[in-house]
Amino acid sequence: MHPVASSASHTVDVHAHVLLPAVESLVAGRPGFAEAKALDARRNGPEALAVSGPMVAERIPLLTDVTQRLAAMDKQGIDVQLVSPSPSHYHYWTDPGTARTVWREANVATAAHCAQAPDRLRGLGLVPLQHPDQLVEALEHALALGLLGVEISSHAPGRDLSDPAYEQFWAHAEQANALIFLHPFGCTLEERLNRWYLSNSVGQPTENAVALSHLIFSGVLDRHPGLRIVAAHGGGYLPVHIGRADRAWRVRPDARGCAREPSSYLRSLYFDSLVHDRAALWSLVRAAGADRILLGSDFPFDMGSEDPLGDLRAAELPPSAHDAIAGGNAAALLDLRSE
Repeated sequence: MHPVASSASHTVDVHAHVLLPAVESLVAGRPGFAEAKALDARRNGPEALAVSGPMVAERIPLLTDVTQRLAAMDKQGIDVQLVSPSPSHYHYWTDPGTARTVWREANVATAAHCAQAPDRLRGLGLVPLQHPDQLVEALEHALALGLLGVEISSHAPGRDLSDPAYEQFWAHAEQANALIFLHPFGCTLEERLNRWYLSNSVGQPTENAVALSHLIFSGVLDRHPGLRIVAAHGGGYLPVHIGRADRAWRVRPDARGCAREPSSYLRSLYFDSLVHDRAALWSLVRAAGADRILLGSDFPFDMGSEDPLGDLRAAELPPSAHDAIAGGNAAALLDLRSE
């Protein structure tokens, strides 16, 4: 394990996951568990599940063992990872009591994982989007453990991120300067995407775009301009097609829920670089600015990148943009500059 480099040369991966077996043990057999598993199976389809099971199993050491994680980071040239729980741990189907147990265990376990290498790992916790009255408590619990914020999905059952019930959470996250990592899990297009792994390849970027659109058009970002939101998967389809959102805002009075053109809000959000395409990354840079993009790998899953810095180099961005995305932006966001 090597020490973190100076702020000028930090390399930081903001999209990396940890698997928490204790969380899964907590929910197994609880009322609603079988129904939630069946829903996930319908959404993904049998072919995807047959591939995903062995894929995750062979990556369990990387997802749970800090020594193996650090060795993989060294191989990739990554100094620091921002580690978030696997999105499979959201369990937004749980009742209030079970939900509280889940987020407390997830926060404690993630903090303990990161504490094994405090110079290399930073962490994010979980909050229960299905129970808005617990959100501030859960966020405060995560921050008190030394986590930098929390990871959320694009929606909870019956609630989008524009729901007024979340207003206190947004206000508190802004006041606390907490990071919010927006990482979808499960797509509302349901069984339409249950073949050819469309549940991920199409579903994830769709959910990113829908969730960000709710935050923009509803005025959440107007009311809370200090929110520090990082969108996984480059924000999905929204940045590339933001011109259509701007057009709607200009010509449709029913699309005027926000104060200005939707494209302007992209420069107050952060995005990871995980778009799997050189042209898409260039489009994201044009839409949001190189100073709003952070290196992301989705470590260690197969839909991520095994060589995030290599992928970034292959995009052939200007040197200043490359350096900012490789770590400069994240070093400032995670306050690594003094280390």
